[in-house]
Amino acid sequence: MSRFRSIFPANAKPLIAMAHLPALPGTPLYDSSAGLEVAIEQVAHEAAVLAEAGFDAVLFCNENDRPYELTGGPESAAFLTRFAIECAPAGIPFGIDFLWDAKIALGAAVATGASFIREVTTGVWESDMGLWNTNSAHTLRERRRLDRDDLAVFMNITPEFASPIGRRSPAQIARSTVVSSLADAILVSGAMAGDGPDLAVLTDVRDAVPDEVPVLLNTGARAETIGTYLKVADGCIVGSSIKVDGHTWNPVDPDRAKRFIDAARAG
Repeated sequence: MSRFRSIFPANAKPLIAMAHLPALPGTPLYDSSAGLEVAIEQVAHEAAVLAEAGFDAVLFCNENDRPYELTGGPESAAFLTRFAIECAPAGIPFGIDFLWDAKIALGAAVATGASFIREVTTGVWESDMGLWNTNSAHTLRERRRLDRDDLAVFMNITPEFASPIGRRSPAQIARSTVVSSLADAILVSGAMAGDGPDLAVLTDVRDAVPDEVPVLLNTGARAETIGTYLKVADGCIVGSSIKVDGHTWNPVDPDRAKRFIDAARAG
């Protein structure tokens, strides 16, 4: 059984919800007046709401550590580890994502027993963060060295806030990412958090990779359109549209979360 199916054996098209962390200490938007304990309480509450709504997994991410950095410090792994340990809901798997350093996500995932990480691990990109190089070979070798061969690596092949250096199409990148970088799942994103990809691009990517490798919608999932996307995608990751007013930085809205689940399951 693949790593992906080991995590989601009974879920034909798993629905993964983002548990967005508030800005962490040392980052420009950190709320020092509220402090870390308040942030942990907030994330624990939202993760519980997402589990109660019926999501198949949650994904912890430092979404508000803007502007993002390509090389995180050890404190980043420590903060992610603490949030995951204290906030992970019982009964469903969880993942780790760090914007944008796969080493940080991998370290926190190993420390917490996470089931998967989401990262950009292939290609060279021009981005809002500057020139962005990646290293899937290092990520997977570290996974083996740290004895977490069961940890699934979801590889985002169209990262937000970035465009590729080169002329390969997303479908071509996805195909080679499966073959040469051993992706456990391929993720397709829009231009920014909350923006969906072109359905034609998602379709091309799904057609380009083997059927046994899942292709997930990574951004832009909404109750109004998820049925259409899931005719092509093998699952999705959702964040912005299940927040209050559909805004990325707002708290989770329980009603929006439930509406999303109902719409996705109805399809």
